Amino acid sequence: MYLSDKWTDYRIVDASGGEKLEYWGKYLLRRPDPIAVWEEKSDIQRWNKVDGWYHRSKSGGGKWQIFNKAMPEKWQIRYRELVFNVRPTGFKHTGLFPEQAVNWDWIAGLVKRAERPVKVLNLFAYTGGATVSALSAGAEVCHVDASKGMVTWAKENVIASGLGDRKVRYIVDDVVKFVKREIRRGNKYDGIIMDPPSYGRGPSGEVWKIENELYPLVSDCMEIMSDQPLFMLINSYTTGLSAQVLKNVLSLTMAKRFGGELDADEIGLPISASGLVLPCGISGRWWKE
Repeated sequence: MYLSDKWTDYRIVDASGGEKLEYWGKYLLRRPDPIAVWEEKSDIQRWNKVDGWYHRSKSGGGKWQIFNKAMPEKWQIRYRELVFNVRPTGFKHTGLFPEQAVNWDWIAGLVKRAERPVKVLNLFAYTGGATVSALSAGAEVCHVDASKGMVTWAKENVIASGLGDRKVRYIVDDVVKFVKREIRRGNKYDGIIMDPPSYGRGPSGEVWKIENELYPLVSDCMEIMSDQPLFMLINSYTTGLSAQVLKNVLSLTMAKRFGGELDADEIGLPISASGLVLPCGISGRWWKE
């Protein structure tokens, strides 16, 4: 398992009964997490001392119940030298997936060891955790997401991390269409990151289903890899899609054409009260140093 265990401003205190209890900086939030199927709580008292609790509705969606009126609408947390803006959103999320920190470190290490200019393409880039990490390591980044609001949030994270002067392009677009245009333009990248949803729609109503679209997208991405490709990272939170599937996709595409190394595994976060690990999706990695 790829374990994100280097956080100081974030931690999972406990997880049980389809929920998790997390510190985001000094604020304690309680959120749904269907992976926590076990019922035993290891820190019973703290479950009822939260600053905010997201209640899922039986009809879909949900809402936050805020107990600490002094909790700001948004605040910042740090990972190493990186700074991120977080806030409770209407979809239970906070604008950051902390389990991805293990991948941020992996990306940053590859960029630094390359000792050459590195261009990175971040697809389905959300609020830019990987973008910030790659920029911090010295890469030039193209950040692509279909949501204008998420791209704006990513810009704020880049600035908060003191990286506003780095080379970065922000693109609001459908990822598949953008990659096909990059092929026609002849643009090339040394590293590609993608975090595709299970299902989604682009800004013009384009439908994305990961089981139909992932392999063609990875195949297209090979056409925009440079002559000295450095890495490809695929993340997935799709239930039923295994790490071996990502490994197979990378083996039949990147490794077949470029050689190099590949691996795939679950990613997870330690639970401090119980010593357990909470699985948080899967990652597939291809690299060539």
